[in-house]
Amino acid sequence: MERNYVASSNIGSIGYDEPSQTLEVEFLNGSVYQYYNVPQGLYDQLMQEGSKGRFLHAYIKNSYPYSRV
Repeated sequence: MERNYVASSNIGSIGYDEPSQTLEVEFLNGSVYQYYNVPQGLYDQLMQEGSKGRFLHAYIKNSYPYSRV
């Protein structure tokens, strides 16, 4: 999945696959997680947020199934 680099103190890059609604997040420590069934609108909001880490923690991390890649 193609990811875009983002300005964040904790996240290095973020990607999204619309057909499968999979959000992929690469953290600065090198770990990569995929979050499943994330709506496109929520991804769009994440990408517009000033604090992507805070948004991810508040709205995605404990609300959607995920796995470490």
